[in-house]
Amino acid sequence: MTDAVENAGGVPAATGAARGVTSVSDEVVEKIAGAAARSVPGVADLGGDVARFFNTILDKVGLDEVGDARRGVSADVKGSSAVVNVVLVIDSGHVVTDVTEAVRAAVIEAVEKYGLTVIEVNVTVDDIELDKPGAAAGA
Repeated sequence: MTDAVENAGGVPAATGAARGVTSVSDEVVEKIAGAAARSVPGVADLGGDVARFFNTILDKVGLDEVGDARRGVSADVKGSSAVVNVVLVIDSGHVVTDVTEAVRAAVIEAVEKYGLTVIEVNVTVDDIELDKPGAAAGA
């Protein structure tokens, strides 16, 4: 009898696809990928020379977190698939291939936790950081 009462309305249960579409913006994937890349040992910074230059200026005028989340990362999301490009600066003393493979793995893992499929992660090493700011010379 309960089945008859529950089905009396005649409205079938709708699936997620029947009620709309979910999309994830490029910006969201860029933020996720940027955070993942920054967490990798050997990554000194993200972004090319121009992006880092403008970030330094923003820092000096008190806008130190403007654009930091996505700087150095671009993504192209189509449906549930993503291609991610990362531009980074490595710390001196780290092997480039070790750092780039670790960045690739971290980005894939982080983005795929959100239900997307990462098709590829392209990593460009733009610079190397020889000296940490504030480090004592010869120490």
